[in-house]
Amino acid sequence: MTKRVWNFSAGPAAMPEPVLQRAQAELLDWNGSGMSVMEMSHRGSHFMSILAKAEADLRALLAIPPNYRVLFLQGGALAQNAAVPLNLLPAGGVADYVDTGHWAQKSIAEAHKYGRVNIAASSADAEYTYVPPQSAWQLSTDASYVHITTNETIGGVEYFWIPDTGAIPLVADASSHILSRPVDVARFGIIYAGAQKNIGPAGLTVVIVRDDLAGRARRECPSVFDYAVQAKADSMFNTPATFAIYLAGLTFEWLLAQGGLAAIERVNVAKAQALYAAIDRTGFYRNPVRPQDRSRMSVPFFLRDPKLDAAFLEGAKARGLVQLKGHRAVGGMRASLYNAMPLAGVVALTDWMQEFEATHG
Repeated sequence: MTKRVWNFSAGPAAMPEPVLQRAQAELLDWNGSGMSVMEMSHRGSHFMSILAKAEADLRALLAIPPNYRVLFLQGGALAQNAAVPLNLLPAGGVADYVDTGHWAQKSIAEAHKYGRVNIAASSADAEYTYVPPQSAWQLSTDASYVHITTNETIGGVEYFWIPDTGAIPLVADASSHILSRPVDVARFGIIYAGAQKNIGPAGLTVVIVRDDLAGRARRECPSVFDYAVQAKADSMFNTPATFAIYLAGLTFEWLLAQGGLAAIERVNVAKAQALYAAIDRTGFYRNPVRPQDRSRMSVPFFLRDPKLDAAFLEGAKARGLVQLKGHRAVGGMRASLYNAMPLAGVVALTDWMQEFEATHG
């Protein structure tokens, strides 16, 4: 009998049970083909139908306009940290970046290899506990693009607004909250996301790129990173991550069956509200993020006495609450509330938090 756990992993994260069950049922024989998806030719009719449906369902979920291409690539968001400047930043050009923490810094460090980087705003002054308001941004007049990280999984800050960058393309690393709520794709030039939070297994990266931003790649850009090359090849310039795309497609189907992103957002709001209420209730726990910028997906929290961390985590594990240890850079605890985490899992966590406080507070 499978042990029941509530998996709060930051990624690779829990996947919806119906998706895993369907994948299990189809593992040896997809749709009467006599083959596993892992064994199919990526250019055969079976996989081509899987890819086409996955893209169509993702377009439906996000209401992606027709002048945007959907690319199913590899290399994670870190690869896109390089691909974005290689595609958009000409030699001698400048790109604007907003520094909101660990993952924004990763993007900034990579972009420095390819051109000038202007840090338009940073929340380092308060240890990355807020999103800098756009009124404080110092944007370049000649920037090739403006880059933001819309959810920081370590610091637990999230954008709940879309910056207005005018004619300058807005680029977003949306890895850790994509598909958690509706978003106006037309406000962005590029949205990219590693799959391992809300889309599917690690190994797949989704890139949504406006048509006019493909075809600008620098000469030294590897062909596999060139958006125009990948778009022309329908994401098949090289062999794609076929099984990961299949699982992503099943996840898209699951989300549509839940009622789409507006419906899943309501669940995500309820989960986040329940956990933050438990954190704020007495002061035994704390979350340092400015309330209006608190992430719904990534919730770090700390005990009043860090010496109790080990006991809290041990007791949590005994109750089936796993992967709660905070990132090594900050310590404490972290609960990732991605789409596949049901409200019941959050209730189980808050019950344990109250029980632990009652005996150690």
